[in-house]
Amino acid sequence: MTAPRFSTLGCRLNAYETEAMKALAEQAGLTNAMVVNTCAVTAEAVRKAKQEIRRLRRENPDAPLIVTGCAAQTEPETFSDMPEVTRVIGNSEKMMPETWASMTPDLIGDTERVAVDDIMSVRETAGHLIDGFGTRSRAYVQVQNGCDHRCTFCIIPYGRGNSRSVPAGVVVDQIKRLVQSGYNEVVLTGVDLTSWGADLPAQPKLGDLVMRILKLVPDLPRLRISSIDSIEVDENLMHAIATESRLMPHLHLSLQHGDDLILKRMKRRHLRDDAIRFTEEALRLRPDMTFGADIIAGFPTETEAHFENSLKLVEDCSLTWLHVFPYSARQGTPAARMPAVNGKLIKERAARLRAAGDAAVARHLGGQVGRQHMVLMENARMGRTEQFAEVTFSADQPESRIVPATIRAVEGHQLAA
Repeated sequence: MTAPRFSTLGCRLNAYETEAMKALAEQAGLTNAMVVNTCAVTAEAVRKAKQEIRRLRRENPDAPLIVTGCAAQTEPETFSDMPEVTRVIGNSEKMMPETWASMTPDLIGDTERVAVDDIMSVRETAGHLIDGFGTRSRAYVQVQNGCDHRCTFCIIPYGRGNSRSVPAGVVVDQIKRLVQSGYNEVVLTGVDLTSWGADLPAQPKLGDLVMRILKLVPDLPRLRISSIDSIEVDENLMHAIATESRLMPHLHLSLQHGDDLILKRMKRRHLRDDAIRFTEEALRLRPDMTFGADIIAGFPTETEAHFENSLKLVEDCSLTWLHVFPYSARQGTPAARMPAVNGKLIKERAARLRAAGDAAVARHLGGQVGRQHMVLMENARMGRTEQFAEVTFSADQPESRIVPATIRAVEGHQLAA
């Protein structure tokens, strides 16, 4: 009898939820099964999910194979039609103990082959709290799920449902346990993090949650927040950026593009100048702040002039860490019906954006030589600065501890101390 084998595709939140599913499957006594937690963000992600399913089936012809995650939620019939698949379960169902408890060893029995309900009917974030997911030094805490916005390129709301928030008290209690267990950094994560609180009594904002955590968990050395929508940033979050040294100076921004017309066609809620204004203000309040950003290359109708505005955004917003996405049409989204950009052109533009990102990283790292940083060690020889740059050491350091380090050189995409 062996424990279920899990395969995770996609985002950090999926990885977090895989850890929750492992615990639920163990509690249910499920063995000898394979579970694929899929991503639906692009058509390529769905293709990779199918590829992974076929690979796992070849390696183990007899074990039941369960498919779940965003792609299973948005197109369950795609996976139920695959002969390799035994069961398909939705994003809400995968977090329910009863789903796993109902499974017989061979997953046949009385259980439905497809269990995928309407994700839009889900009103609460499941109480699956994973104490310590991540490295031994850094833990990820899911505080929000789902999204109320409908960007024209994005299928994720149909995989994740509407926005739901974990109450602040529950979040604070979990972070207290993590700190007591020795974690020195906590990362708040969600699908649309800056919408946190809109569905809670009194409608608190993300900045309220951040300030509450820092006040009520004074022993937490470092708090980090994952991807945010800059247009939704509230006054309290800006206040925390300005005054709270324990809030790490690194923000990942969901920008997507640098041209106003394309942003409107994407149905984003900000314009180019909004993004520039936000980064300038954040840097004024916290001069050591660094920014990452998601940017899509080759969105339908994008001209060379539109693209140049995205390219210039790297400098105009002082971006350092770029996540570049070549546009991939997602069936069921409005953008998939818009006039497409030539595929070769999309790849070329994505490559130019990545080159601009590489140059920005090189500039940032080069500026750190000779400086001292407090580095959170992820293993004996590698840790990360406050701005999330990797630092390598020539001698062993205490794992999961925060150590002072003077940067002596840049080696590739890493700092050396």
